[in-house]
Amino acid sequence: HVQLVETGGGLVQAGASLRLSCTASARTFDIDVMAWFRQAPGREREFVAAIDWTGQITYGGDSVKSRFALTRNNRNNTVSLQMDSVKPEDTGVYYCASGRTTRRDARDWAYWGQGTQVTVSS
Repeated sequence: HVQLVETGGGLVQAGASLRLSCTASARTFDIDVMAWFRQAPGREREFVAAIDWTGQITYGGDSVKSRFALTRNNRNNTVSLQMDSVKPEDTGVYYCASGRTTRRDARDWAYWGQGTQVTVSS
């Protein structure tokens, strides 16, 4: 059984910073890799970033890599996404995911949190 809980979403202005956190309650092998996805209304769920048990990070693209930072605390099974210089196009529901994959397709991830809404105004 895996439970993932996201916190930190909210309404912010463009250019602001936001920090999202995900805390996992699970057997460790089920959360070897943890990731963030986001989804805007009417769009597919988009890969943002993932981090494995060693701290190796994969980002979804240059726009994310230049502004976001992913960290992991293995002691308390928490991953955080620091979002700087946010843009309106960053708006969406941000989901925490876990599993034993590093793939970008949401269908390859076994466990999901409930999501936290991020809204960036212009």
